[in-house]
Amino acid sequence: MTSPASEAPLWQPDPGRIEAAAVTRFQRWAAERYGAPADGGYAALHRWSVDALDTFWQAVADWFDVRFSTPYATVIGDRAMPGAQWFPGATLNYAEHALRTAEDPLRADAPALLHVDETHTQVPVSWSELRRQVGALAAELRALGVTPGDRVSGYLPNIPQAVVAFLATAAVGGVWTSCAPDFGARSVLDRFQQVEPVVLFTVDGYRYGGKEHARTDSVAELRRELPTLRAVVHIPLLGTEAPEGTLEWSALTASDTEPVFEQLPFDHPLWVLYSSGTTGLPKAIVQSQGGILLEHFKQLGLHCDLGPDDRFFWYTSTGWMMWNFLVSGLLTGTTVVLYDGSPGFPDVSAQWRVAEQTGATLFGTSAAYVMACRKAGTHPGRDFDLSRIQCVATTGSPLPPDGFRWLHDEVAEDLWIASVSGGTDVCSCFAGAVPTLPVHIGELQAPCLGTDLRSWDPSGEDLTGEVGELVVAAPMPSMPIRFWNDPDGSRYHDSYFDMYPGVWRHGDWITLTDRGSVVIHGRSDSTLNRQGVRMGSADIYEAVERLPEIRESLVIGIEEPDGGYWMPLFVHLTEGATLDDGLRAAVKRTIRENLSPRHVPDEVIEVPGIPHTLTGKRIEVPVKRLLQGTELSKAVNAGSVDDVGLLRFYEELARTRR
Repeated sequence: MTSPASEAPLWQPDPGRIEAAAVTRFQRWAAERYGAPADGGYAALHRWSVDALDTFWQAVADWFDVRFSTPYATVIGDRAMPGAQWFPGATLNYAEHALRTAEDPLRADAPALLHVDETHTQVPVSWSELRRQVGALAAELRALGVTPGDRVSGYLPNIPQAVVAFLATAAVGGVWTSCAPDFGARSVLDRFQQVEPVVLFTVDGYRYGGKEHARTDSVAELRRELPTLRAVVHIPLLGTEAPEGTLEWSALTASDTEPVFEQLPFDHPLWVLYSSGTTGLPKAIVQSQGGILLEHFKQLGLHCDLGPDDRFFWYTSTGWMMWNFLVSGLLTGTTVVLYDGSPGFPDVSAQWRVAEQTGATLFGTSAAYVMACRKAGTHPGRDFDLSRIQCVATTGSPLPPDGFRWLHDEVAEDLWIASVSGGTDVCSCFAGAVPTLPVHIGELQAPCLGTDLRSWDPSGEDLTGEVGELVVAAPMPSMPIRFWNDPDGSRYHDSYFDMYPGVWRHGDWITLTDRGSVVIHGRSDSTLNRQGVRMGSADIYEAVERLPEIRESLVIGIEEPDGGYWMPLFVHLTEGATLDDGLRAAVKRTIRENLSPRHVPDEVIEVPGIPHTLTGKRIEVPVKRLLQGTELSKAVNAGSVDDVGLLRFYEELARTRR
């Protein structure tokens, strides 16, 4: 992909903005202290950050004043992937850094959190109050016997209590893990049963789309099916009384107790995130206290340019890594905006209304939401006061060119548009926001600092201007320290390092342009990513195939050229069954109630059979390629399929849709 110099950028930061950006000041400071290049702008800084990886991360720790209670012996011990050792010997605590702003008497009463729900009632939580609640809850967790390494789980919406529970867990050295309450009990158990939590924080229900959704039965099922639980904490979001045998949130957070931050090894687990579960149970991805701390300081403080004067909003749920990323805004002293509700209630402008109300300076959302606003003909810049927004960032899927143009035309002309790309696997971005670089339509600005991002062909050769596999050729601190219940590391290795030994292969198609920008072309695997929430096909199959009429099924998610997302479900029926309106409704109801309302298929289509590999695995990626218009001979190796004839149905369907 060539990038002619004459092609004008959509947006260019003015000299004042470049000068004021934290990344500019960091580069100047690192040039004096650590030998970073003083000239050459961001491209030179990035090259140095990759070539001098140890020195760069030492500079990041120094710049952000990371508190090592025990000093580190070296920045990187073993550099091998997987298994790189970061800051061996060092001890610290993530929560201590997240609450550091509360120590400043000039900021203690300022809002750390702003919570907004569908009623658009705004509830602030000050830094001092957040610290108090974390201190109280951390003491109660210790009293319950929670020790470093114990897992603590949350079945919670995006509310302040979730942030308090997470930070209290981190303070005592517990390992946090969460799911959103719109996940059915089976989906939650597929995740939580793997890690065996000792404490569960739950709500009695949640509000979404103008309705209350009770979760009492789901919580009861979780309690029955999680035998390792020592305590369940009840948060009465809908006002119901605590079930017998549970603890009251208000009682656990009532005291005025100074928080005690357990000093932990750099690689001590901070949280467990989950993959989508495409080929079975979701992978339980473990990331470290120190690795996340440094990566998020870099990402939020340098790339997102966040500081104490900012208000950081990202539409997310606690079941998506963007919630963890959002909470880390606290590290930079930023006010974090928590919105708990539907992205489209009472209308598609809901998120813009939140931005106006809270004075958001960084507005994060999904590419799909931007395209939905465009399709609906909304005019957020005209209808809302969005004057404080400096940056609109999007993720979840690539932002199409029309999305860039719409944001520029309908939000603000002088708008920094940051399409970013990363993954749950690193809880960060590989490429995206750089406040000092121009924005070109359809492109991510650049690879992130400390990220040796490459586009490789199948033989591991670098590509420029051509589509290749997204790989990272050097370790990042936030790469998983391991998967849970993967004692020999084989599942971790096979997930990222099987194609290119010793090099992270992520599963995205990518182009690196000759001007240093990045284009993401979507997944090279079969993850279902809808409204920013990822789910694996295995979850869908398990729910749908409980219906007696369904013999087998296949679900595919297709990123369409106009920014849309088409998700058909193909069903092979049992003998004598008929795909009528009643069965279609039953299929959709099953997915909505047991898994997620966001993953109800757009169409349910009967097929003569489901194709498999010779080892019996459903073939998803080749079917996706067929539906995107790839010829059968190029979409799949015929020798690997049990019945190639079944694939001709999907090839013909693609023709009829064009």
